[in-house]
Amino acid sequence: MASIPVIVKHQGKRHEVELDPTSNGETFKFQLYSLTGVEPERQKILVKGGQLKDDTPLASLNVKPGQTFMMMGTPSGGQGASDLGRPKEAVKFLEDMTEAEAAKADGATPAGLQNLGNTCYLNSTLQTLRSVPELEEELQKYRPAQDAIGSSRLSDISSFGLGGLGSMDLTASLRDLFKQMSETQEGIPPLMFLNALRNAFPQFAQQDRNGHGYAQQDAEEAWSQIVAQLRNNLKIKDGKGDAAAEVSFIDRYLAGKFQSVIECDDPAAKEVGEEPTTTSDVFYKLDCHIGKETNHLRDGIMAGLEEKIEKQSPTLDRNAIYTKQSRIARLPKYLTVHFVRFFWKRETQKKAKIMRKVTFPAELDAVEFCSEELQKQLIPVRDKVREIRKDELDVERARKRQKLARQHEEEPEQEASLEPMQKKKAAEERKEASKSKGTEKDGDATMTDVPFKTDAEYEAEMAASIQAAKKELFELVDQKMAADAGANTSGLYELRGVITHQGASADSGHYTAYIKKRGKAVEDPAQPGKKRREEEEEKWWWFNDDKVTEVDAEKIETLAGGGESHSALILLYRAIDLPTME
Repeated sequence: MASIPVIVKHQGKRHEVELDPTSNGETFKFQLYSLTGVEPERQKILVKGGQLKDDTPLASLNVKPGQTFMMMGTPSGGQGASDLGRPKEAVKFLEDMTEAEAAKADGATPAGLQNLGNTCYLNSTLQTLRSVPELEEELQKYRPAQDAIGSSRLSDISSFGLGGLGSMDLTASLRDLFKQMSETQEGIPPLMFLNALRNAFPQFAQQDRNGHGYAQQDAEEAWSQIVAQLRNNLKIKDGKGDAAAEVSFIDRYLAGKFQSVIECDDPAAKEVGEEPTTTSDVFYKLDCHIGKETNHLRDGIMAGLEEKIEKQSPTLDRNAIYTKQSRIARLPKYLTVHFVRFFWKRETQKKAKIMRKVTFPAELDAVEFCSEELQKQLIPVRDKVREIRKDELDVERARKRQKLARQHEEEPEQEASLEPMQKKKAAEERKEASKSKGTEKDGDATMTDVPFKTDAEYEAEMAASIQAAKKELFELVDQKMAADAGANTSGLYELRGVITHQGASADSGHYTAYIKKRGKAVEDPAQPGKKRREEEEEKWWWFNDDKVTEVDAEKIETLAGGGESHSALILLYRAIDLPTME
């Protein structure tokens, strides 16, 4: 079927286009993209009967030669077709990629892990650990003692993803497993790592009571033991040059520090002058204790920061009860929170589960859990970050209003091609818009004596204000804390991973993991030559062993517990990125 010449009007310009009746609306939009620079998903093409859809066969439109179409929409970057240039990187189609290349492509479904018999606790733990990009990067640099002395056999085995086979080195096994996972989208069996884990910690090789294979284990225990092994083995350079010292990766990125005050509860000790003692401890997770009054994550964490202990009193010369109050003196970049849901039940000789519903936030403000000294450093930074976020949101809203205004300006001309009912609806919308034109969003009338600012002037003024605020922000960050690459400098965290448990006890049930999707890699304006990740549109991956599914953020809100369904057991929070000086 021969193509039909048509006219497309867009922002006052006329474009002559050859319409192919054998194709669909999506193909037509890509034709217009090459002419206008407006991405297909941002185009609105008005045709008889409404708006052109991607799957609409163009033959069904019965187009006549010379027919005119109206198109609305602007490029995402606000640029026109004249700014379109040759892509910096050659386009590579999915069908031409190797399996490894396809697995590493932006938006690719990540690899799942096969269940090897009650190993869902391990699969969910490994998927959550893998959500720490710095860990995956450092693991690839790791060389165990065997590699260091040049064992060619182990080196050859490692190239096939079986590096932990000979040495049973847990860290080497994790390195090789993560490498395998980065090169496929299939579910793979974590057999070598599981063998290394059971070799290092025989508890995970425990047999099921009924004699049917291996017993179910607690994901929190697996998490703690793996992190402990990584702490001992995975070292990174602290500083530059030959003088750089080695520090543990875990201590740098996942470890926080407590400042605690221990005071005797017995009045007799105070009467004889016993003074409170101060201690400093490292922690690798915050416990969220669940009691009758616990409704939110904050309640449980605050309860976990105060505990009663029994110990020898030097002044009373006997055991006494002490209160230990702790506050955080260092916040790590990655904060692990453990819901203490399991307890030992004597009657059943099992770890029973506390079913109570405990909600948790997508963004956690950890400042109130910190010592007074740390709060003084964090609060100004946190407040300035929130101020910048609000201003940036206001600018984005203003841009959306400008876009809508431009669309309204184009409507009279576009209405000529609409059906009578569509014209009526458009007129009603314009009437409603005109009613609210003189009012602000809070309903107050606009002051007539305020000098009028154009959209461009307003946006330029806001941009200058935001840049000034960002400069102030970096001056507020404590320099010692800024030099600590593994510390949180604002006190604000975003939720990145959730390990869930379904069932009534730790010895049974099922574990899964939810990991927030990482955005596309884009050029970082603050660091030329380097890339950063854009935020994803609130989408998450659900890892149910080897089954990997994309879910919406609303699903995460259902994991607060309240029954035997999936409830959060471990949360992994990541320090928010400070705004960049763009």
